[in-house]
Amino acid sequence: MTLWRIRATVDDRPGYLSVLTASLALSGVNILAVQVHTTERGAVDDFLVDAPDSLDEAGLVAAVERGRGRDCWVARSEARGLADQPTRVLGLAARLVRDPDATGEALRALLGADSVTWRPMPANAGPRFTPSGMLLADPGGGSYELRRAVPRFTPAEYARAQTLVELGATAARRAAERVNLVLPDGAEVQVRPATGEDLLGVVDLHERCSGRSRYRRYLGGSTTPAPARLRRLLEPARGVTLLATTTGSGEAVEPVVAMANLLAEGDVAEAALLVRDDWQRRGLGSNLLRRLVRHAERAGYAALVLHTQAENTPMLRTARRLERPAVVERDGSLVMLTVPLAVDVPTLGRAGS
Repeated sequence: MTLWRIRATVDDRPGYLSVLTASLALSGVNILAVQVHTTERGAVDDFLVDAPDSLDEAGLVAAVERGRGRDCWVARSEARGLADQPTRVLGLAARLVRDPDATGEALRALLGADSVTWRPMPANAGPRFTPSGMLLADPGGGSYELRRAVPRFTPAEYARAQTLVELGATAARRAAERVNLVLPDGAEVQVRPATGEDLLGVVDLHERCSGRSRYRRYLGGSTTPAPARLRRLLEPARGVTLLATTTGSGEAVEPVVAMANLLAEGDVAEAALLVRDDWQRRGLGSNLLRRLVRHAERAGYAALVLHTQAENTPMLRTARRLERPAVVERDGSLVMLTVPLAVDVPTLGRAGS
């Protein structure tokens, strides 16, 4: 038996797919996997089949045509084709998370493209999609041009490819946002955007902080927030959360020594910090707050707001180190500082090909 890939178009009408599969079965073909791509010309059926060794390409095409299929494309497949499409896509996505520069290679593997080329021109400079070509917008700037003679590209493949490019750009941006920070006392930490996978590390951060530090961060109770609330802080709907971590500790979970949150509502973003007690008064909080300010400016927010207790001298000192004019309002024991921001134009690095 031999593995083949078959792609053919049939009328998108009830029963037509069963006619095609019955015709293949009469030729001794075992269908291992099938995908259906809806197009304006009809349903494009993509099969992975196991066919008798005596059945060649011409015989498979004839079986498809007897089953009312048209525009048939047939090619030998390999054992790796036995992995279903969702598994392959997830594998490519995992690869991009580890290596954002592999976007071009991932696109070639996903679609079997004859060529993948990154171009500096934006995707709106030409048609986004043709039967033999795609122009995919790169969120980092420019576009990817894909070519494949056969089989024809389908709208479903275009949507998958564009999603993969966007994932690669996100991974590249996150990698670029990782920085190694050397504090005035010589200690080194890595600062990076948080993800949902950091929940255990952030819970550990809270547990290693004193009740006083947690009280100052949350303007109230000193207990560790519930996991659901921490998840929302790690991946806010609008804004960003930065984590400072240490390396080389040998611990199973990367130790988180500080968390900086920027939570946006309207055109205003609120900043908050939590620094582990043994890492306070070392310049870490000031550095994280400056990074939140720059992020808020790039995102176009009009102002940054900080809420703190009047007795929280370290936080007030950290805010003053921004050396920016601020409006100070006091409500009993609480202080609100509003820092006007200059709107900046965001620039992102290009995802590699």
